[in-house]
Amino acid sequence: MIRVENLFKSFRSKPVHKGVSLEVQEGEIYTIIGGSGTGKSVLLKQIVGLIRPDQGEIYVDDKRLTTLSEEELQDVQKMIGYVFQESALFDSLTIGENVAFGLRNLSDTKEPKITEIVREKLALVGLSGVEKLKPAQLSGGMKKRVGIARAMAMNPKILLYDEPTTGLDPVMSDVISNLILEVKKHSGSTAIVVTHDMKAAYEISSRICMLYEGKVLEAGTPSQIRFSNNPIVQQFISGSSEGPIPVPTIDLV
Repeated sequence: MIRVENLFKSFRSKPVHKGVSLEVQEGEIYTIIGGSGTGKSVLLKQIVGLIRPDQGEIYVDDKRLTTLSEEELQDVQKMIGYVFQESALFDSLTIGENVAFGLRNLSDTKEPKITEIVREKLALVGLSGVEKLKPAQLSGGMKKRVGIARAMAMNPKILLYDEPTTGLDPVMSDVISNLILEVKKHSGSTAIVVTHDMKAAYEISSRICMLYEGKVLEAGTPSQIRFSNNPIVQQFISGSSEGPIPVPTIDLV
């Protein structure tokens, strides 16, 4: 469903990706882990076509993104639902209007059908009856679920989740993890999840890959990653400050 080949990307001469390659099979939940600044979110933005790579190729459903016209790229983007890290809801719109945003702006769906879809997607994420509320009236976990409902509104073949459990307490993080699994079961979509939440990664993933120093350091099933012999992988998944990954020193005065 998604293939990334030898991807390079830099910002102001600072390299982020230095030859990233990976494949995501149809119907799987593929999780990308790695430290802050390793380019996880940047990779998602390149897969959805919001950022162009400096070098390398990205194929989505056998379509080569770097050769597509703007109109052709938009057709691919309609296949993808994006769940932003901070939910990215429009504060001035109601919850119903947020979920309906793509349907109203990127499709010819009629209003009665839009209302039906909004209710259906909000019910699926456990938020029936909140259509008239504003984002400021919701908790962080509820906003995350609204973001997932909005991403699902156009029935995408692919869902991209950027740090879906960040900022949530452990119970709500587990709710979101279970929701990601329910969405896959309900829709059959392919998903890529960017996270540093290893509990969630183990629970939801078909496969996990770790980005480190601009490349895929290791990829495998949750069990293979959990019991990896690579000391860098082990340091990251255990959350230890001791190991080969450099950490900033703290001087106490």
